[in-house]
Amino acid sequence: MFDIITDSACDLTPDTARQLGVEVVPFYVSLDGEHYRKEGTEIAVRDFYQFMVDNPSAYPKTSLASIEDFEQIFRAHAEAGRAVLCLVFTSKMSGCVGSARNARDLVLEDFPDARIEVIDSAAATVTESTMVENAVAMRDAGCTLDETVTWLEAEKATNQIFFTVGNLDYLIKGGRIGKVTGRAANMLGIKPMILFKDGEIFSGGVARGRQKSFEKALEQLMNYLDAHGGTPDDYRITVGYGYDADEGKRLWMQTRAALRAKYPGAQCEVGLLQIGCTIAVHTGPYALGMGVMRRWKKQG
Repeated sequence: MFDIITDSACDLTPDTARQLGVEVVPFYVSLDGEHYRKEGTEIAVRDFYQFMVDNPSAYPKTSLASIEDFEQIFRAHAEAGRAVLCLVFTSKMSGCVGSARNARDLVLEDFPDARIEVIDSAAATVTESTMVENAVAMRDAGCTLDETVTWLEAEKATNQIFFTVGNLDYLIKGGRIGKVTGRAANMLGIKPMILFKDGEIFSGGVARGRQKSFEKALEQLMNYLDAHGGTPDDYRITVGYGYDADEGKRLWMQTRAALRAKYPGAQCEVGLLQIGCTIAVHTGPYALGMGVMRRWKKQG
């Protein structure tokens, strides 16, 4: 048996994390660029989004969990003789994996026999949560830490996210798109489609209008399933939304209906969660889309 630790970029709610038996190390959030609070404990995600909506000219910031944050938790598990699997936010967008690995090395100096495995998830938000859920399923099924690490490392490349944003302002601010191109697209009502894979963000094309962008994201999910084979039951699929919970639920319902129409013999389960602060500072309050990753299944 082993314990599972992750960071708050996985966007699991505190209640869900407790139910799964997962410990979450929070990122830090700043609304004024100076004072930072722990995401999910010192500032609620819903309050963070409300600030963004009420203050559209403000651009909040996040900061990664420190070495000390991870060290404190790792040390407690090492003292208790508990093996640890730690899944962290993609290293291509954050230095969090470095914090966790440096913390592990510090703890191993005092507890050389401790077992602390740190995995760069190459994932974020809805796909990082699926990584954690797969790890929980394997732990609860009696898999060893070695078996779990081997499977996750082999399958993490299957995680992708297809999503859109409300406008390009936050991507312009973050330097991920040119100001001239971004402002022209905003004026024309063009919605960028964004693809997250291999731990980083790429262009996924464009759509004209919000509803068309939903349809485009769903089309990209269907293309992914066609390319990778199997049915939706072979994958964990999760819809993620930002400020607008009603909009997220509509896309969740559309996604389930489309999957069940195409795969009538499958259960087509689809999760739903709110995207947290770590991604929202880059995408703005109206990010919406879905993530997918292969599902671990017990053999026999």
